[in-house]
Amino acid sequence: MNESSRVYLDHASTTPVSTTVLDVMLPYFADYGYNPSGLYEESQTSRRALEEARGKVAAVFNCSTDEIVFTGSGSEGANLAIKGAAMVQRQIGRNVVAVSAIEHHCVLHAAEYLQAQHGFQMRVIPVDRYGVVDLDFLESIVDDSLAVVSVQYANNEVGTVQPIAEIGRLLDDTGAVFHSDAVQAAGALSLDVYELGVDLLSIAAHKFYGPKGVGALYVREGSRIVPQIQGGSQERNRRAGTENVALIVGLAAALTEAHANREAENRRNGELSTRIRAGLAAIDGVYLNGHPEKRLPNNTNVCVEGINAESLILQLDRAGIAASSGSACTSASLEPSHVLLAMGVPPDLARGSLRISVGRANDESQIDFSLAALAPIISKLRRKTAVVG
Repeated sequence: MNESSRVYLDHASTTPVSTTVLDVMLPYFADYGYNPSGLYEESQTSRRALEEARGKVAAVFNCSTDEIVFTGSGSEGANLAIKGAAMVQRQIGRNVVAVSAIEHHCVLHAAEYLQAQHGFQMRVIPVDRYGVVDLDFLESIVDDSLAVVSVQYANNEVGTVQPIAEIGRLLDDTGAVFHSDAVQAAGALSLDVYELGVDLLSIAAHKFYGPKGVGALYVREGSRIVPQIQGGSQERNRRAGTENVALIVGLAAALTEAHANREAENRRNGELSTRIRAGLAAIDGVYLNGHPEKRLPNNTNVCVEGINAESLILQLDRAGIAASSGSACTSASLEPSHVLLAMGVPPDLARGSLRISVGRANDESQIDFSLAALAPIISKLRRKTAVVG
C-alpha cells in the first residue's frame, strides 16, 4: 500500500501540522527569524509576534497574558509546574506531592524525582475501573503537608475525562497547588482555567495540529514556581532560553483554530468513534477501556483477548493502518500499560491493548476499511497463539 492510501489512526500520539498553521509559521523561520529579546526593529517585529501569540493563548485559557509561559513540550510544562511549585511549597513546610495512578510518565517521573532526590513524599491517587480518580481518597490526604496535586484532564491512553472542576473546588483554600496535564484535552475540551479551578495547566501544540517542540503553561497570578532551566530572564524569569517564535506562533494559530472548531470536530470525531466501537463490539473477546461516556470523543481503547499488542500493531501496519497500543512514550515496552493495571485490568488482557484515535483526515470509508482488516488479523493472531500455547 502506498503512503497516500494509508490510514492514520494515532492522533492521540501526534497530529499533522495543519496547512493554515504552517502558512502562518513559515515567515518566522526566515524573513522574521530574529531574537525577540533585542532592542532593534527586527527583533521588535519578532517580539510583537510573540506577544500576539501569547494573547491568543490567553484568550482560549480565559486568563491574562502575564499568566502564560511558553515551553518546549508538554513534558517540560508538567515538569516545570510540578517541580517548580513543589520547591516553593517546601519553603513553607509542605512536602507531599499527590498524582493519580494513571498520569502520563512526565508527571509520574517528576513526582518520583522529587521523592528520590529532594525528600518529598509521593502519594498515588487510585482510580476506579473506568479510570476516574477517587475523590474521597484525595480529600482524605488534604492537610497542611500537601504541596502539589497533579491530575490529568483527559487520559492519553483510555480517554477518560476527569472531574477537574470538582477537584479544583475540593482543593480551593487548602494551600495545595493544583496542576493539570491538559495535553490530550486541548482542542477537545474547554481550557477555561477559572471554570476548571486550576493553578497550573500545561499543553503541547502537536496534539492539536500544531508543531512539535513547543508547549504552553498557565501559571495563575500569585502562584510561584522555581525555574527548571537556568539562564536568561525570558518568560518573566520562569523559563530561560530564546523563545522559538515560529513554533510559538504556530501553537497559537493551531490552538485558536482548534478552539473555534471544537464543537464540530468533537461531533465528527464522536461519530467516527461510535462507528469504530460498534465494529469492535462485533468481535468476540474485545473489551472497551475507559469511561463509557466521560471520555474524549476521538479515543477508543480496547483490550483484545488472546493476543499480543505488538503483533497486532505490526499486522495493522502491514495492512496500511497506523494505530498504537497506548502512550507513544512507552510503546516499545513489553510491559502492560500502567494505566490499565491501575484500572484493574488483568496483566494478560492488558498486554493486548489497542488504541484507535481519529482526527481530521479520517472518514467513514477509512474506518470501515480498518474494521474489515481488524477481524481477520485478530483471528489469525489468536490461531497462532493457540498453536504456540
